[in-house]
Amino acid sequence: MNFLSHFYFDRNTPNANIVLGTILPDLLKNANKSWNVHPEKHAELFSEDGLNTLLIGWKRHLQVDLLFHSSDFFNNKTQELKQLLIPILKDSPVRPSFLAHIGVELLLDHLLIEHQKITINSFYENLETVNENELTSFLQKCNIDDVELFFKFFNSFKSSRYLLSYQKLENISYALQRICMRLWDHPFSEKTTYDLTSVLEFYKNQLEVDFMVIFEEIEIRLI
Repeated sequence: MNFLSHFYFDRNTPNANIVLGTILPDLLKNANKSWNVHPEKHAELFSEDGLNTLLIGWKRHLQVDLLFHSSDFFNNKTQELKQLLIPILKDSPVRPSFLAHIGVELLLDHLLIEHQKITINSFYENLETVNENELTSFLQKCNIDDVELFFKFFNSFKSSRYLLSYQKLENISYALQRICMRLWDHPFSEKTTYDLTSVLEFYKNQLEVDFMVIFEEIEIRLI
């Protein structure tokens, strides 16, 4: 799941560290894709209050992703979107299965916003109130080799308010293109980008019918 979908499950949590923890695995990967850490395997290092709440959020992220990616909902929806994407990606290096996976996740974020299931400003307000000293200590105990690099990315992530752009469906196409550009030099032609927006508009209407089912299923199973 993407940032806002993870936030959904802790949208009413009063602890900002938990909220940050729920998206921290993805933030680290976005800041530096070579960082591969597993604080959940060394819980004894994070027993202090501030660090423990970050770890609670981190574990929450892992559990949500496991439940989501193993669900029939995820498998069915990505297969449906994949079939729609195959024709428009015939001249693109991008794998339809990859784009369908990310596409479903971003569409879920978009639908949460559109149906007012979350408040983006509340998401960012939580991030702004996180104790930087506690976050620094957490990262150091994870053996992150460049904490300054992470904070440069994190501060940019907060200040840009980039996720506000997910309110408009056409920006989902742009976000997908940016993600693909990390892996391929020229993922989409201008026509492919146009066609992608059309496909997403079409599929959004199908996904919208029952998109909350997966959030309800996961919420019931969360520890």
